[in-house]
Amino acid sequence: MGAFLTRCSLTMLASAALLFTGCSQSIKSADQPSAAKAPATVAELVTAKTAFGPMYKAAFGWSSDVKLLHMTPKEVPGFKNEAGKSAVWEATFASASKHQIRVYTYAIDTVPPPAHKGLSVGIPMAWAGQTRDSMPIEIAAFSVDSDAAYHASTTDAAAWLAKNPGKPLSSLELGSTYAHQSPVWYVAWGDKKAGYVALVDATSGQVYKRK
Repeated sequence: MGAFLTRCSLTMLASAALLFTGCSQSIKSADQPSAAKAPATVAELVTAKTAFGPMYKAAFGWSSDVKLLHMTPKEVPGFKNEAGKSAVWEATFASASKHQIRVYTYAIDTVPPPAHKGLSVGIPMAWAGQTRDSMPIEIAAFSVDSDAAYHASTTDAAAWLAKNPGKPLSSLELGSTYAHQSPVWYVAWGDKKAGYVALVDATSGQVYKRK
């Protein structure tokens, strides 16, 4: 009889211990705050030179004699271009040996349908060669980045921008023409009827033209 009571006592004690442990764990779990979710990271806008690197590498793989023709940022939903930086950049490369051009796009994130994160490559298209208004850009001459060109142009346009608040940036494009020895950044606000244009030398950063 004593042995039976001892076994019963041990069984009851074990059950009570398990019950207490379970309750303690439940209380502890309830008291502890749930782990905070990590904030979603937002992709940062990039300058032209940041986007140019992977685009040029891919273009060089297509044709070793590629030259940049022009480069410009694109406006896409969910991102606002600012201070010479963009979520999506587009560049056109030309190959004299292939008589073709090819458009490359670099995006910091996927923004369907216009852009996919990373590098996108267009199909080759026929190219008749350079013209007075569209000349190949020597890579060594492209030293002034888009943000620097933007700041130089806004300094030049400061008085006009003060008189025309709210006028949006309508163009920011890198290109080369017969009119200048170096490639230039074409930066414009407003439109042809009521706007301001600044041409920033992509090699020296000098502003050539005021309107």
